[in-house]
Amino acid sequence: MIIYALIAVGARKAYTTFRKLALAALLTTPVLVQAEPNIQVGFSPEGSAQQLVLETIAGAKHDIQILAYAFQAPDIMQALVAAKNRGVKVRVVVDKKRNKGKTSKTAMDFVTSNGVELRTNDHFHIHHDKVIIVDGTTVETGSFNFAPSAETANSENVVVIRDMPEVAKQYVAHWQSRWDLGKPYPPLD
Repeated sequence: MIIYALIAVGARKAYTTFRKLALAALLTTPVLVQAEPNIQVGFSPEGSAQQLVLETIAGAKHDIQILAYAFQAPDIMQALVAAKNRGVKVRVVVDKKRNKGKTSKTAMDFVTSNGVELRTNDHFHIHHDKVIIVDGTTVETGSFNFAPSAETANSENVVVIRDMPEVAKQYVAHWQSRWDLGKPYPPLD
């Protein structure tokens, strides 16, 4: 009888100890919470498209990958350089034929002289993508060219997709394929 009483006391202590350890393990285990997908839209010339583009760039913490047809808007160029200056890796692929003019060259020279990596792509009839990928999780796309006319004169649209990893993954793969086809700017002598 005494042996059974000692076993019962030992079992209670073991159970109490187990409960404490289990609770401690639960409280110290990180919980991964996936955010709900979020989609925003903006339009030009009303101004909400431009605002979303600039907010998307400003929200970058690690990486910005861009595909562009027109690459000229001073506010977007300044936002990219500001991102670079806060430690974000910024890489851009632009259509070579569309960006031969003075305004485009000025924009391209400005960003590359401030550490942004840029490549030109002439592999296609036109490189018509208009995409910003931020931190591999946020995608901005639509008709909006990175040019002043898209901000104030044209009818344009922007869609920003957040927390849809499978969509972002496809855009990253597409961006990488265009980056691989591009040539460094300024051209290496």
